Amino acid sequence: MKADKYHLKSDSEFYRFEFISEGPKGQIRKLIEFQKTNVESVFNLAFGDIKKSSFEIDDLSISANNDTGKVLGTVIAALYVFFDKYPNVYVYATGSTKSRTRLYRMGISKFYQEMKRDFYLYGQSENKFVPFELGVEYDGFLAQRKVKI
Repeated sequence: MKADKYHLKSDSEFYRFEFISEGPKGQIRKLIEFQKTNVESVFNLAFGDIKKSSFEIDDLSISANNDTGKVLGTVIAALYVFFDKYPNVYVYATGSTKSRTRLYRMGISKFYQEMKRDFYLYGQSENKFVPFELGVEYDGFLAQRKVKI
């Protein structure tokens, strides 16, 4: 995918990715984490600033670093790397707030033409997953990598 993105550092299992957002608010450390869920083969995508005190994800912080597109491009790049390592899983994502879920939808929509070539994309609506459609609000999102032939 040809999106502007930051350099990613990952752990050896490719479950955690770290990068630095750069903008008017300075350098802000960000963390992307693929977390196992209680549903086999489904991972939760967690994302946010790194809390300085605990090195955990702060998914409620508002960075306002004027680099939203580059940050979303970086998250999508991590998704590609994760699926390269674990091609037979699903990744679920939802925002910690309604506005963040909307932001995720906007990011998927922005990169939709490229992503739909490589992923099956679903939107969560009323606890059901339906094929993702542009312009539709969802409560969450599910992605699965398409098998390359």
